[in-house]
Amino acid sequence: MPEVSAEPTTQGQEAPRGGWQPYHTLWAMLLGGWLFSYADRTITGPVVTWLIEHDHGMLGSASHPHALGGLIGSLFFAGYMLTQFPGGYLGDRFGHRTMLAVSLLWAGVATLASGLMSGLIAFVVLRVLTGLGEGVFYSNDRSLIAQRTPPAKAGLGMGVAITGLSIGLTIATISAPYLIDWGGEVLGEEDAWRMPFLVLGGATLAFGWATAVYMRRIGGPLKATGSTLRLLGISAVLCAAVMAVYLIADGAGMPSWGVAILECVLAFLLIGAIFARRSGRLGAVSRNRNVLLLSFAFIAVMWNLWFFSFWSVSIVADAAHSSFQNAALVAAFNAGAGILGFPVGGRLSDQAKARGWGRRPLLIAFTVVQGVLVLVFAAYLQTHERPSLWVMSVLLFVTSLFFNALQPMAHALLNDVVDAAERGAAFGLFNLVGEIGAVISPALSGTLFDHYGSWTHAVYIDGALMLVSALLYMLIREHTARAA
Repeated sequence: MPEVSAEPTTQGQEAPRGGWQPYHTLWAMLLGGWLFSYADRTITGPVVTWLIEHDHGMLGSASHPHALGGLIGSLFFAGYMLTQFPGGYLGDRFGHRTMLAVSLLWAGVATLASGLMSGLIAFVVLRVLTGLGEGVFYSNDRSLIAQRTPPAKAGLGMGVAITGLSIGLTIATISAPYLIDWGGEVLGEEDAWRMPFLVLGGATLAFGWATAVYMRRIGGPLKATGSTLRLLGISAVLCAAVMAVYLIADGAGMPSWGVAILECVLAFLLIGAIFARRSGRLGAVSRNRNVLLLSFAFIAVMWNLWFFSFWSVSIVADAAHSSFQNAALVAAFNAGAGILGFPVGGRLSDQAKARGWGRRPLLIAFTVVQGVLVLVFAAYLQTHERPSLWVMSVLLFVTSLFFNALQPMAHALLNDVVDAAERGAAFGLFNLVGEIGAVISPALSGTLFDHYGSWTHAVYIDGALMLVSALLYMLIREHTARAA
């Protein structure tokens, strides 16, 4: 029986007035989950930048190091993308609480193991496995918030929880230079890069255990054994498929961006097989016009998120010719804006719906503003030989503020256009399609840098994609009756 009908929910109830409520604690715990899972995946970008700058044997000797480094990020998201839809389905079957706890524990173990690997292939395998485990978090997080939060506060709850994404990005970006320096003192210069993975992996594992305890307390025993075994089986097949595509394509001399596109093709072939086997409720979700429009529009969102999250340190360092530490501090303005943007976007979305305006107009407006600001940032990089760190900081912060605010608007709108029993599958499909952007963006952007010697072209592409997504949002049909 799906968890949505097996456990008590707060849907349909009036929002309690004043005071700390149980759903506030849920938001806080899920915020922590986003924080640790995003710190784990974000740390790869700064570490790759450090490996390239220091001509480390892992990457520095490659003929196109940025393309190879970007491909590592893309392969992580290939794994992350592949478990989006299965993760939502498993959450509907075994319980969203269970899958959230399993995801965090999995991420902690895999991140720790990433710091223990020596060869490039082994390291890539661990990053793919990390992505596969973290991929089940998103759809179950969104579903559990919708299930246990009063409807009038669903957008705010989604915004508050996903603020952890921005905090995790900020922590990983700022701490990377210092953790690597510490790693040099403890492990030696050659192995300094391992320390961020060891520290963040250990912290994630500890928080994963705390999350499992909390989830058991709020809803009873977790169906951890069956769900973990099922996820392990799915992940073993998917990891083998991802690595097979990578090794075959790399052996054939295919460029990094081409490998990333092949991984996306693989994802849809595998998900197509799932639809063929389970055509009922899953098929209904895939035929929902609004779900599909939101999903394809979100490709640009995930492209933007992981272009700047993976390469922001390198963008600043290259443009301003600054040190690794200074570049990380400036890049943190991009990551940190979500601490304000996410909850504000969710709250504004709830208010717009309550007044009968609907969420869609606000989502379109924020997307257009964000896309234009990205193009302004690209023009600034193009027209200034040595851009100001202060100007880049302001542009990154304001652009990211609008970008982070629009995300919970889209999440809450998706929640509005699907039935409760289909939430896990709908959010899984939504993020699966959106992750196309995350898979292709790091590899293609790194390839463009190696070719042109500048990040400007990649930034222009990013801004243009955001404006295209705004056009797709305009096609969504939203019921805008005033909330009771």
